[in-house]
Amino acid sequence: MQFRDLKSQYAALKTQMDAAIEQVLVSSDYIAGDQIEELEQKLAEYVGVKHCISCGNGTDALVLALKAWGVGPGDAVFVPDHTFFSSAESVAFAGATPVFADVLEDTFNLDPVSLERVIQAVQAEGKLMPRAIVAVDLYGLPADYDRIREIADRYHLYILEDSAQGFGSTYHGKPAGSFGDIATTSFFPAKPLGCYGDGGAVFTDNTEWASKIRSMRVHGKGSDKYDNVRIGMNSRLDTIQAAVLLVKLKAFKEYELKDINRVAAKYTERLEDCVKVPRIPAGYTSSWASYNILFRDEEERNQVRAYLKENGVPTMIYYPKGLHQQAVFSGCHLYGESLSVTTDICRRTLAIPVSPYLSGEDQEKIIHLIREKTGANA
Repeated sequence: MQFRDLKSQYAALKTQMDAAIEQVLVSSDYIAGDQIEELEQKLAEYVGVKHCISCGNGTDALVLALKAWGVGPGDAVFVPDHTFFSSAESVAFAGATPVFADVLEDTFNLDPVSLERVIQAVQAEGKLMPRAIVAVDLYGLPADYDRIREIADRYHLYILEDSAQGFGSTYHGKPAGSFGDIATTSFFPAKPLGCYGDGGAVFTDNTEWASKIRSMRVHGKGSDKYDNVRIGMNSRLDTIQAAVLLVKLKAFKEYELKDINRVAAKYTERLEDCVKVPRIPAGYTSSWASYNILFRDEEERNQVRAYLKENGVPTMIYYPKGLHQQAVFSGCHLYGESLSVTTDICRRTLAIPVSPYLSGEDQEKIIHLIREKTGANA
């Protein structure tokens, strides 16, 4: 059994996928082929923004966004404590200071109340300049952008939407990737829309920022690649990955989102009486980058996980510790926040297999094992 069934996806798309890759091989346009521009246009149209700039990976996308704003030393950027490391790593890489806010148990996303407290605390201390909020669309669900936007406007902050896990989801009818002043995504293979290696993209309506990002992703180029007008990086999406994504984007829009929501709905219906299942608030849809359940405590989580492993079911723990507990951030200033929700979630969470291609038989097995081990079938 696959955790995220990329083998079945390839089998379903093999004819189109092989032809798309072969076209790149025949043309030998491995960098900056026509598929790059085609993909960027289709992604921008899907998200509903003016500009999509592809790049080497999702972490680079975050760094490029921060650098387009000139974020750097002396700046504070506010990040949810429960998320993948790159959401904060990119801030530190740009030279700024990540400041952590807690999350909400029901959605796993940024808690606006905690966010505003740490913004006020940073302002009161007077050592760092608040510059931006990294709002993460965790596990496929958009953050609460109405409240986050109110806070950002109140304190004159940019919103950087990290939609790596939320691509394809919506909030009040608008797609993820359209809520931040700049948004980013990752095409890591296990993401809702993933390629066959690393890849990423940046989305924005701001033409000036888009121009800077296009320059920075290719060594800060100006009129051509030998005219360098700023310090940049080497972060290009290669043509084969663009070709892969064009095939996957079509399937993603046509049936994958519908099918993965069907799988998630079945989990919710069958497991809600024995574990805490993820809830999708009114006005939201999820793209289900993962399906995370919460147990009563760490002991029950570990027992169920071991039982699933014994029976051939892979699982993941996203994430075993909060960002403030990572060794590299061990000296960070918490500004009075206990980050207790994140700490509690990390002890109780478990991600189970979810995919548009998860078979009914495999899903029934997963459900039965969880219900059996938690005593729900007794």
